[in-house]
This record gives sequence, structure tokens and C-alpha cells, in this order.
Amino acid sequence: MILGVIADDFTGATDVAGMLVGAGMRTVQVIGVPQGPMPEADAVVIALKSRTCPPAEAVAQSLDALRALQAAGARQIYFKYCSTFDSTPQGNIGPVADALMDALGADIAIACPAFPDNGRTVFRGHLFVGDLLLSDSGMRDHPLTPMTDANLVRVLQPQTRRRVGLLAQPVVSRGPEAVRERLDALRAEGAALAVADAVANADLLTLAEACADLPLITAGSGVALGLPPAYARRGWLTPDAGSAQLTPVAGPAAVIAGSCSQATQGQVANWIAAGHTALQLDPLTLASNPQHLPALRTQALAALSQGPVLVYATAEATRVKSVQDQLGTAAAGALVEHALADLAQALVQAGVRRLVVAGGETSGAVTQALGLSQLRIGAPICPGVPWTQGVWQGAPLWLALKSGNFGGPDFFAQALRLAGVAL
Repeated sequence: MILGVIADDFTGATDVAGMLVGAGMRTVQVIGVPQGPMPEADAVVIALKSRTCPPAEAVAQSLDALRALQAAGARQIYFKYCSTFDSTPQGNIGPVADALMDALGADIAIACPAFPDNGRTVFRGHLFVGDLLLSDSGMRDHPLTPMTDANLVRVLQPQTRRRVGLLAQPVVSRGPEAVRERLDALRAEGAALAVADAVANADLLTLAEACADLPLITAGSGVALGLPPAYARRGWLTPDAGSAQLTPVAGPAAVIAGSCSQATQGQVANWIAAGHTALQLDPLTLASNPQHLPALRTQALAALSQGPVLVYATAEATRVKSVQDQLGTAAAGALVEHALADLAQALVQAGVRRLVVAGGETSGAVTQALGLSQLRIGAPICPGVPWTQGVWQGAPLWLALKSGNFGGPDFFAQALRLAGVAL
């Protein structure tokens, strides 16, 4: 193994795994820390569900993952978080980065969520979502990790006991050697985490080349774009053009949407406007009426005979806030995740073999409910979202685990068409 990746949610794991596979790196994603031997691959991505859990729990999970990757011989560790730097003043990015740096004896690491192909860029330490500062984007209303400050140095510093510095774009634009010199200067100044600017893929390639020999990289998926070529230049990797092939599948298809991001709201609206079957899960009805989930399950299974069905709990921010006020934030989230996982399990048992899941927390709940332990990574549907393949009761099952913020308005239909589903 060359690279061991610790991802803080399931969609983020498939995002970075897809980036590596696209550059010819044989990559396997495992669900949680495996109890037995690691799969044989150039890169192994461990998908955790640690983005929004208590910081101490996130640290413990991440250190368990690190030990498993080290035991398998990983040359480098990559801590993968969201391209919108989802976190709170308490963590979890800073505490996990601190713990990994301590365990690895790392004296410096970059922090770079940039993913220009999906409109996430960092300039002078400020994160942009398209043309908007992070704090002006829809992330300001995120129900669990509202991002109200675009200055990543300022966001990260309260989360870590290390000093945070800036690796600015004018330095990055001068190439890998200039980046290494700036990291040396930051070390001398007492900084140990460097927020790195990146406004284009060329910047990601530069950062990857400059950091490929460091014990730890912390980033979104973007920096992974440059690691396979950096490893190949070092003679560690022979890229494999067939690394993204999956076993063909047939049968019904379905979509499960739990994310309440603006992008997923638009995707649900687009699916409904196109006349496709859509069933809504209502958290308040779910909490008050024990028959809501069984009735929805029956409707979803009956609708499969007419074509792909969408089951969604997606709602706009004021509705989500109202539900949280009445049920409690954690209770509302757990209630919806459990119900959507139950529905996904019922759909797969009924023959669904191509399943799109929108939302990191929802993807984690669904994959765990299906008992999946590994995913092979296939071709990309859009930047950051590949098709993946698991094994359910001995048969291949295709899953598209989508971050809530990713994909265009017609993503659900686009994904299913690429998987051979007629709409």
C-alpha cells in the first residue's frame, strides 16, 4: 500500500477514492476500520462517520484507522474532509489533525479543502464556493456545521493546539520547490498546520508534488488528484488504466435523499418536475405516526414496477430548523437516517441493484444497514462522485454515494443513465 486515506464520512471517502482511481491508482474503500487484513491495493480509503460526532470519538476512530493503515504498510496518510471544511469551533478537523500529527511525528501538514472542478477554491486563506465566500453560500445554514466564516486560518485555529499559518497562492504558483521553502519557513516560525491556497488544478498538482514525501496530508479530495503522478515520478506506482472497471448489473433502481443542501433540494425538484416517482419522508409524521414508515415502504416497493423511485427527506432550511426545534437536532437526524436506511434495505431486498444515495450521513447509515464492508471504485458520474460496487448477499450492488453539495440539477437521472437505467 502506498496511500492510506482516513475519510470523515462515506461520500467523502468515495469522492477521494474516485479521484485516485481516475489517475490510475488501484483503490479500495472499506466501511469502517476492518477487523481483519486490509485488501491489497495501491490505496485504501477507510470511510468513517466522524464528521459530526463528538471530537473525542472522532479522534479515537481516526487513530484506530491510522493504526490499521500503518500495519498494512501505508507510506503516507491522508486525512480527508469536506471541500466546504465542515466543522465547528470545537472540531472535528483540528482535533483529528492534531492526533494524527502526534501519532505520525509530523511537524507540518497542509490543510487544503480546494476542489476547483466543483467550484471550491481557496485564495489568501479564504474558501470560495463558486463566486461566493463560504460564509455567503448555502453552507451558512447547514443544520449541523453552519459555516459562517470563510477565513480558514481563523476557522481552524480554535480547533487545534498547533499554530496555523498560510501558504498563499503566489507561492503555490511558483511550483513545488517554492512550496517546500514556504513550509520550511512556517516551521521556523512555529507553525505546524498550513492553510494552502489553490484556485486551479495546477495548484493541486503542485501541492501534491511538494507534499508527497510528508507523513500526513489533510485536505478535501482535490489534492489527491496530483498524488498518483507524484508517486509515479518516485517509482512507487505504475498507473493502471483498468482500475475503474465494475461488474455490470441489471434490475430496478432507486434514489434515497437525506441531504438538505441547496444542491440536493434542486436535484429533488428536478426529479419531480421530470415526472418521476418521488415519495417524501416527513420527520414530524415519522415521530408521531408509527404507520408512516411502513406505509412509505409499501408505496416505494409498489412503485418500483413503474421505474426508478426517489424517497427523500430533503427540505429547505427553515423547515429543517422547525423540525430540529421540535424534535431536537440529534434526535431528528437519527430518526431520519434510520428510516431512510430501513427503506434502502427494503428496496435492495426487493431487487434494486443500482442505488443513488444523497448526503454523507445518509450514505453512512445506508451502507451500514446493508452490511457492506468494501466498495470497489468505478468511473465518475460527475466531479467528486463515482459509481461504486459492493457485494450484497453474494451479488454485486452498485452505489452512488453523493455529497449533498455535489452534482448538477439532473444528477439523479444522469447517474442512473450512466448505470444503464432507462428513464
